[in-house]
Amino acid sequence: MNDDREHRGSFWRDNSLTLAFGTAFLVVLACQAVVGQAEFNEQLTVEGLQPLAFGEYLTSSDFAVDVTENWQSEFLQFFLYIFGTVYLVQRGSPESKKVHEAGTESEEEQRMGDHARADSPRWAGTKDWRQTLYSRSLGTVMGLLFVLSWLAQSITGTAAYNDQQLRQLEEPLSWGGYIVTPDFWNRTLQNWQSELLAVAAMVVLSIYLRQRGSPESKPVGAAHHTTGVEG
Repeated sequence: MNDDREHRGSFWRDNSLTLAFGTAFLVVLACQAVVGQAEFNEQLTVEGLQPLAFGEYLTSSDFAVDVTENWQSEFLQFFLYIFGTVYLVQRGSPESKKVHEAGTESEEEQRMGDHARADSPRWAGTKDWRQTLYSRSLGTVMGLLFVLSWLAQSITGTAAYNDQQLRQLEEPLSWGGYIVTPDFWNRTLQNWQSELLAVAAMVVLSIYLRQRGSPESKPVGAAHHTTGVEG
């Protein structure tokens, strides 16, 4: 029997990481909606227009584009990181595989095909398209979520931009016209660069700095050059 089954506790403890971050996400999203409505209504008031009720703001393109532009950058970060760490390494970082393990690794190392175990996911033990699909499912889903959230950002961004255009008595743009505007790419690139910087900083700082008890850090006493070891 594995350790997870032997030490299984309450639902709340066993899922505390997901529950904590999920709750924090909802709280922060609610706070964003409140302050976003206040800022948006200030702008409408300055322009001599009627402020929006909270429910109206929640269903507005302005709120939707602010949310989705951050989502797409987060999913892009994970998509790039998941696929990038297959072949790219950083000596000394727990965020990297060991230098000599770069690549997709053997079926034995990955517990696939004939090397699948009794508790392995069902598709890991197959030798057809199901194994191929499942063995890349995490990165694929992250990539799909990025594309969908990027598409949602572009659509809601078009609507928000056109609302502003109409308030200024200017011509609205089509979706194709909006996604080549500075407004769209300014929103997009400012998020991309921050996510890429955060990943690079985590990879490098984790070589030399430690956080006792965190799987994102090496053990406190591990040598700086130790690679792919989590605490």
